[in-house]
Amino acid sequence: MEENRKKQVPLRLSPQLYADIAKWAEDDFRSINGQIEYLLSECVRRRKQKGKHYIPKNSNSEKESNSSESENS
Repeated sequence: MEENRKKQVPLRLSPQLYADIAKWAEDDFRSINGQIEYLLSECVRRRKQKGKHYIPKNSNSEKESNSSESENS
């Protein structure tokens, strides 16, 4: 399989969210799929700019971080 191929991801959206994204996509002259990809790419780009990285909810480092925050409050 080619490395550059896009991944296909099943996605469930509420009817209202789908309608909102469809309207936004139309306004931006994109397909709905293109709009979703654009929005996700922008969110990831902005998060990286802020220096934030994903930490799984069940990781020990997050538990330690949360407990030290509550101790400092």
